[in-house]
Amino acid sequence: MQDIHIKGGQVEILPEWRPKIEEELARLQQHYHDPILHARVEIIGTPHYRLGAFEVHLVVNVPGDTITLVRQGDMVMPLVVEAKRRGLPLSNDSQIFLEAAPCRVVGITGSAGKTTTTTLVGRIAQQAYPAGLLSAGSNLTNIEPRQPGGWVGGNIGNPLLDAVDVMQPDDLAIIELSSFQLEIMTRSPQVAAILNLTPNHLDRHGTMQAYAAAKAHILQHQSAQDVAVLGHDATGSLTFREAVRGRLVTYGLSEPPAGQEGTFLREGYLKLRSLDGGQPQDSLLMPQSAIHLRGEHNLRNVLAACAIAVAAGLPVEVMRAAVQDFRGVPHRLQFVRAWRGADWYNDSIATAPERSIAAIRSFVEPLVLLAGGRDKDLPWDEFTETVSRRVDHLVIFGEAADKILQAVEDRRSTKKGWTRPLTCTRCKNLREAVRVAAALVQPGDVVLLSPGGTSFDEFRDFEERGECFVRWVNELP
Repeated sequence: MQDIHIKGGQVEILPEWRPKIEEELARLQQHYHDPILHARVEIIGTPHYRLGAFEVHLVVNVPGDTITLVRQGDMVMPLVVEAKRRGLPLSNDSQIFLEAAPCRVVGITGSAGKTTTTTLVGRIAQQAYPAGLLSAGSNLTNIEPRQPGGWVGGNIGNPLLDAVDVMQPDDLAIIELSSFQLEIMTRSPQVAAILNLTPNHLDRHGTMQAYAAAKAHILQHQSAQDVAVLGHDATGSLTFREAVRGRLVTYGLSEPPAGQEGTFLREGYLKLRSLDGGQPQDSLLMPQSAIHLRGEHNLRNVLAACAIAVAAGLPVEVMRAAVQDFRGVPHRLQFVRAWRGADWYNDSIATAPERSIAAIRSFVEPLVLLAGGRDKDLPWDEFTETVSRRVDHLVIFGEAADKILQAVEDRRSTKKGWTRPLTCTRCKNLREAVRVAAALVQPGDVVLLSPGGTSFDEFRDFEERGECFVRWVNELP
């Protein structure tokens, strides 16, 4: 793990708690699989605050977990909850990075499409900057002169905080941000994008209002000189319009609203509308055929990436080359292999029903769908409605299997919108689901892993789940 050097603050823990802290951090690192946990706790100095057995200046939150080590009588309190109660400042590595970054920062969030969009913006920056994309692992110093470059990180890749000391003012940092990070942040990037908003992580946030409030933090601390990017026809995105402090750039399949600049689709071409003296001027970005990714949701991701690139001042002429070379990100509608005349796809990133719906809609072929995992207290009604119209064989697995099966039976009992002779098979785990799918598949089918639930009932994360799926599919004789 890497050290975090925090200017003006230190994390302080009583020495007798060293074994327990090291045990807990090792557990978190194993659970989240580096790089999500980046900090090593140092045992230092004289305390300014006492927090149970802890002595702290600052609590740095690890996204997705609260360390339960603070005791009050017989109760064990989550550290973050107790810190909030006592008025101690909270932070995380993304907040600290925004405070320390010497260059402009692009931040991207949303319920779906964050990683694909962030990666593609990075590829556009790679085409635009003389030094291309740089990484925290490269042998750079802040003393040697170099050409400007781009950096990509946050929820994906290396933590950008590790590279902050070698970043230069003319660089561009592109960071993917989740609601878990944003909910306690009090800094916003200079370019901030909210791609969409659909139900997700309600097991963590409790309500859609709390989830939306967390996402809104990416905009709320911008200035009048900053830029927001919203989808003008994307689900939930434009509801954040009132939080925009500066310039607004939009994207969507339809044309931007009157008086608004942004990217859009018209007659098979991606276009950019800019404003010249208040008058709209449309220019060609690229034909839709330049995009190699399946699905309407990926078309929206490309439009969003182009709008973000415009907002960040990247030249239009490099966008087409970046998009043409882009083949997507692993575990996101990733083609695995053709087997017995059927194409097998890995969409393990689909950890919410909404993501699975988008994946299902990307295909017109007969579908064998593998769905399940761990539920996040999300509704499955729209999922079963889509399955009833588009899926031929549903193979369910994991903790969410009973909930999905019940949702299917509820829809079947009403006979509302049921248009296909669906078969439904319940499996105890993903490996069994692969075997069942292999027995069901026919030439011309598509077998799609798009679970709709998280991986934590069986795997470390969605990436391990996807990797196992790919391995098991490739092992089919």
